[in-house]
Amino acid sequence: MKKITMAHGSGGKATNDLIKNLIVENFSGSILGNLGDSAYINLCGDLAFSSDSFVVQPEFFPGGDIGELSVYGTCNDLAVSGAVPMYLSFSLILPNGYIMDDLEKIVKSAAKAADEVGIEVVCGDTKVINSHSSNTPIINTAGIGVMGASLNDYSKIKPGDKVILTSDIARHGMAIFSARKELELENSIQSDCGNLYSIFEKTGYDGIKFSRDATRGGVAAVLHEISDKISAGFYLYENMIPIQEDVVYLCEFLGFDPLVVANEGVAVIISEAKKAQKILNKIRQTKMGRNASIVGEVYETNNVVMETKIGGVRTVEMPSGDLLPRIC
Repeated sequence: MKKITMAHGSGGKATNDLIKNLIVENFSGSILGNLGDSAYINLCGDLAFSSDSFVVQPEFFPGGDIGELSVYGTCNDLAVSGAVPMYLSFSLILPNGYIMDDLEKIVKSAAKAADEVGIEVVCGDTKVINSHSSNTPIINTAGIGVMGASLNDYSKIKPGDKVILTSDIARHGMAIFSARKELELENSIQSDCGNLYSIFEKTGYDGIKFSRDATRGGVAAVLHEISDKISAGFYLYENMIPIQEDVVYLCEFLGFDPLVVANEGVAVIISEAKKAQKILNKIRQTKMGRNASIVGEVYETNNVVMETKIGGVRTVEMPSGDLLPRIC
């Protein structure tokens, strides 16, 4: 069984072979294949630039792995900003002794995700370190996109605007939590890890005022962050929030609020009220948006509340402290 050794990070033949035979072989594109110290790219217009680092334990989880997560994660940050993902860097920090076959699975998964999004991997780096606490790879990505619309302007948001969730919530956090061996939880929950750009491409941005992906801190964190910026709040309807039954059961069993659990394929969209249904219909035509729903609206009071299924109203708190389940 081949494993990563310190030689793979030395800059010599082992490093060169790893880059040429694994990285370049799987990420198609002449820019990366040039293997220069920087990538020459041709862009025009306003740009979006995003960077993220990924440490996931375990690195293979129900519905995905750290490879595709690293690509989707950064591309999603670009997509919810209103950008068309164009170019991506892909850097690996590998623990000494890591199994080569597993690394190949991760790289192939990342390459498949990049092809799906339509983004080109043009540069990167590889380092090998003595095993760290989790003994799993760390991946850093940075993405560049060309702006198609401005979706991060808080001043556009007004009372009466609708809140759309592009998919059911809390699946990623629960999938990661369930996959950890020490917990021995058995269920069929799959991560929602996926490509959000497909949703915005389908809508053409028409009627969308603002968007953000609901990763760490979940939907609650996103809505509170927006509320703090606009001096207004949100009124949600619990019976409209999409969530799978098995996710509900596991959250209740473990004592987690699904609104604060992390997602990797859910965008929070603020839309014009009169165009919300049209936007929703288009989102539901995509693979990622089949379970999308209009879940509430912007209202004048500067807090986030939710009308419960039994007719009461409760405050949705901003997540604080060490958020559980930890996904990275």
